[in-house]
Amino acid sequence: MAKINFGGVAEEVVTREEFPMEKAKQVLKDETIAVIGYGVQGPGQALNLRDNGFKVIVGQRKNSKTWDKAVSDGWVPGATLFEIEEAAQKGTIIQFLLSDAGQIALWPTVKKHLTAGKALYFSHGFGITYNDQTGIIPPKDVDVILAAPKGSGTSLRRMFLAGQGLNSSFAVFQDATGHARDRVIALGIGIGSGYLFETDFKREVFSDLTGERGTLMGAIQGIFAAQYDTLRKHGHSPSEAFNETIEELTQSLMPLVAENGMDWMYANCSTTAQRGALDWWKKFRDAALPVFNDLYESVAAGKEAKRSIESNSQPDYRQKLDGELKELRESEMWQAGVAVRKLRPEA
Repeated sequence: MAKINFGGVAEEVVTREEFPMEKAKQVLKDETIAVIGYGVQGPGQALNLRDNGFKVIVGQRKNSKTWDKAVSDGWVPGATLFEIEEAAQKGTIIQFLLSDAGQIALWPTVKKHLTAGKALYFSHGFGITYNDQTGIIPPKDVDVILAAPKGSGTSLRRMFLAGQGLNSSFAVFQDATGHARDRVIALGIGIGSGYLFETDFKREVFSDLTGERGTLMGAIQGIFAAQYDTLRKHGHSPSEAFNETIEELTQSLMPLVAENGMDWMYANCSTTAQRGALDWWKKFRDAALPVFNDLYESVAAGKEAKRSIESNSQPDYRQKLDGELKELRESEMWQAGVAVRKLRPEA
C-alpha cells in the first residue's frame, strides 16, 4: 500500500499503479461475480466490471423496471441475467447491492446460497453493523467484504466512461478463505475506483449516514433554503436568489474547490469575497457543530438505522417518498432552478 500524507496525517491507500487491472483479473480469474440488485449501485458496478473483463452476472426480480433496464444495458436473460436466487446460487462472489430494506427482505434467500468459500460483498456497512436490527449474520465460512464508492452508481459509471475513477473505501469483516483482502481490493479496482482507502464496516456506515444527512444532502439543502429564503424575504428576485445561492456555487466555485482546494478558490476570488468568507466561515462552523454532534450520536446509537428501516419497509413508502420529493421539487427555489438551467447556453 502507498503511504500518502493527508493534511499532516499519514495514511495508506491502494492505487491502480500498485494493484493494476491485470493483477485484479488474476485474483478473480476463477470467480463468477453475481451482482444482486440493479438499482442505485448495481448498474455502475456491474457494467464497469463487465467492461473491464470480469465474469459478471446480474440477479434481479423478473417483470420489473430494473429487469428491463438490465436487458437494455445488454444483460442477457438466461445467460448473464437471472432471477435473484439463481444468480446467488451461481455466483462465487455475491455483491449484495439491494437497498438496505431490500437486503433485509431478501437475506433468507441469499443466505442459503452462501456456501463455504464464497464471498459476500457489500457497498455499505449498514446490514452488518446494525445486524441486531437487520438480522444479517453471515455464516462463518464465507468472506465478508466491502467496497464503497464515494458517490452514486451513476457517477461511478460516468467517470469510468470518461477514463476517470471514483475513490472508494474497502473493508474486510470476515476472512474465511485467507484471500478476502485480495478479493476486495481486486473488486474495488474492477468497479473503477480511483484509489482505495481502508476502513471497517462500522466506520463506513457511521461516516456515510453522517455525510448523507450532513454536507452531502441534508445540511446543504437546509443551508440553500435558509439563504434563498433570506434573500427573497428582503426583496431579491427568484433569479437573483437562486444564482447567488446555488448556481454560482455549483457551476463556478465548487469546480475550483474540486481542482485545487478551498484556499485556492478563496485566493482567486475578489478581495471583498475573501474577507467576508474568512470572517464568517467559523461562525457557520460553530452554529452547525452542535447539529453534527447530535447527528453523529444518533447514527452511532442506531437511531438513524431504526428510522430508515421502519420508514423504508412500509408498504406506502414510495408514495410518501414521492410526496416529500414533490415538496422539494415544487418549492420556489428549485422551480427557479429549472428555469435557470434552461437558460444555460449549450456547450
